[in-house]
Amino acid sequence: KWKIGLGICYDIRFPLMANIYAEKGCNLLVYPGAFNMTTGPAHWELLQRARAVDNQLYVATISPARDEPASYHAWGHSTLVSPWGSIVATTDEKEAIVYGEIDASYVVEVREQIPILHQKRNDLYHIEYKPFDLTSYGS
Repeated sequence: KWKIGLGICYDIRFPLMANIYAEKGCNLLVYPGAFNMTTGPAHWELLQRARAVDNQLYVATISPARDEPASYHAWGHSTLVSPWGSIVATTDEKEAIVYGEIDASYVVEVREQIPILHQKRNDLYHIEYKPFDLTSYGS
């Protein structure tokens, strides 16, 4: 069974958000994003692999292809990362579709090998989840 968490672009920089998703049972995080030509080469793959390893789940990122005539140049490189932090599938900056297999039993296997979600010291620290009320958004 798949439980999927969603973050948008910059959200990948916040490990606590990904950790909340993992604690709520997610085994796949999806981040559409458009890192630029500075942050893309430096951070895009690093952050994907970090979120995957930190939370022992799959991370899928979706980026627009680079459009050279446009005023904003996206890094591209849509990618799928395994719970072990390895690249399952990726592309470059050109328009493409990324194909990769995901396996829910592999998430369980990795979490059994290194049970970090169960070994966290919640007696010393914890994350407080605050639901967002969409009815008050923008008022």
